[in-house]
Amino acid sequence: MASPERQLTVRAIATGVLLGALLAPCNIYTGLKIGFSFNMSIAAALVSYAFWNSLAHFGKSPRWGLLENNINQTAASAAASILSAGLVAPIPALQLISGEPFHYPMLVAWVFVVSFAGIICALAVRRQMLDRDGLPFPNGVATAETITEIYSRGKEAAYRIKLLMAAGIIAGGVKLWDAFIFKITLPQLPASWGYAAPPNVVQKGLDFISWRAIGLNLSPSLLLYGFGAIVGPRVGISLLLGTIIGWMILPRELLAEGWIEPALDGLWYGKIYEWTIWPGVTLMAAAALMSFFISLARIFWQKQQAETAAEAAAVDENADYEPGGERHFPRSWFIAGCVIALILSVIAQQAFFDIPIWLGAVAFMLSFVLAIIAGRVSGETGIPPIGALGKITQVTFGFLAPANTTINLMAANVTGGAAGQCSDMLHDLKTGKLIGANMKAQAIAQVFGIISGSIAGCAAYKILISDPQKQLLTEEWPAPAVAAWKTIAEVLAEGFHAVPEGATSAMAIAGVIGIILAVAEAMLPEKAKVFVPSASSLGFALIIPPFINIAMFLGSMIGVIAKLINKHWAAKYVIVIAAGLVAGESLAGVIDALAQFLGLKG
Repeated sequence: MASPERQLTVRAIATGVLLGALLAPCNIYTGLKIGFSFNMSIAAALVSYAFWNSLAHFGKSPRWGLLENNINQTAASAAASILSAGLVAPIPALQLISGEPFHYPMLVAWVFVVSFAGIICALAVRRQMLDRDGLPFPNGVATAETITEIYSRGKEAAYRIKLLMAAGIIAGGVKLWDAFIFKITLPQLPASWGYAAPPNVVQKGLDFISWRAIGLNLSPSLLLYGFGAIVGPRVGISLLLGTIIGWMILPRELLAEGWIEPALDGLWYGKIYEWTIWPGVTLMAAAALMSFFISLARIFWQKQQAETAAEAAAVDENADYEPGGERHFPRSWFIAGCVIALILSVIAQQAFFDIPIWLGAVAFMLSFVLAIIAGRVSGETGIPPIGALGKITQVTFGFLAPANTTINLMAANVTGGAAGQCSDMLHDLKTGKLIGANMKAQAIAQVFGIISGSIAGCAAYKILISDPQKQLLTEEWPAPAVAAWKTIAEVLAEGFHAVPEGATSAMAIAGVIGIILAVAEAMLPEKAKVFVPSASSLGFALIIPPFINIAMFLGSMIGVIAKLINKHWAAKYVIVIAAGLVAGESLAGVIDALAQFLGLKG
């Protein structure tokens, strides 16, 4: 009888930890740049396959097994998803409001504690989500299919790896050339494209406003085009629509009403952004919250439907498990993990942010409730609703601790961050479920992953954003998620008098639009949903500089063209190429920031 394939090996954990340490800064970089992150499971699986099986080919190491690779990707994706623990949203938002620094050891400890709570939440809901409900968890399925495919076809793996590496080298090379050698400029819109300034602006010495000056131009960032290909045409077109409204139509009206000042120095982004952030955040929040409540209603309805004797008898909890898989997780481990996570969470909240013990316990317990929603939404769509859950908890703690922005942000950070890490682990467990992996081994790998991600992700954040007050919410670092958390915290603390003139009506309109779009997306059949603009993307477009929106739109169209030319090839390889572009430029961006941090770049 053949011995079972090795899974939880030292090299599997070490590889996942190392790759996670490299990939976590990529997601921190992109999260602060454009508010998006990328699931790094497939990239980690491909890179590790190339490295270890190349050594095995020359007899320098044992063969890199499929289940070992799964442990590697579990640890790496856990590390890469560390941004959900607050590094691109509530933590920098609090720094902007309070001006207080986060020292590195404290930051690492906090991010680890939040992420560990997410692992416990995932173990609490995984049987319901994976066994009883059988949710698809598309990222987990895609990873399982990719891993299975590359082990069944060696040439297929080699081709994917070549595409991934080539895209990464090209994108990283372009970024480093632009940063260190010669600034890259692309063709821009003619200076004559724009509109005549309103009379009140002409009196101040500005008679024409070009769209080029406002920032409607092409970007040399290949990362943006890669992300556009990943998010697809619906998001890309929504970003373009938001750009037309927020950066081509609105500015003239805002200037005419006197609600913003003309940028006589040419720095238009800050002037426009300070107004459009309010309807932009409202649009995202309203749509996210409406989707949240629709998800709640669906969960309740499905639970009612499932509670019949016939359906209960038909549930096969062993479905999708292969021999060698471990379906059960030791109850003693889970109870011990819950106790440890609760104690660490409460102590960290009280010690770092003076959050009362009872409120810290509420935040931790609320994580389990919201993990159910996060798991279901992520399981169905592949997108964890961290933004929506963060807003829910911000409002909740706005009532429990009025006018306290620290509690509002950081208690919400616990629940939203835990829900994000929970979603990532459920996708990894779905992968393991499909390929017959050991669940205990994956849980251990997840813990090693968040240790790696906490150390590397926090270091990347400190290097990239050495001065939050000066760097964030700028054209260089738009940080849309930070803007959203900060805006809500300020409104809850200060009231609506913090909103600029004229923006209140725009917020009301944006809220109604967000609700309508969320309802339409939930109720329409699948074929019709593609014609419904993405509310979150429309909101993002009002916050992110227009050149980012344009690049992502063009990237999404490149993906569409690739599918029209060769649908089969595009379905298998566009995401691989896009992942390479994202990872390559992100790592080069971190290198650029590190050079500035060390004073090696003028």
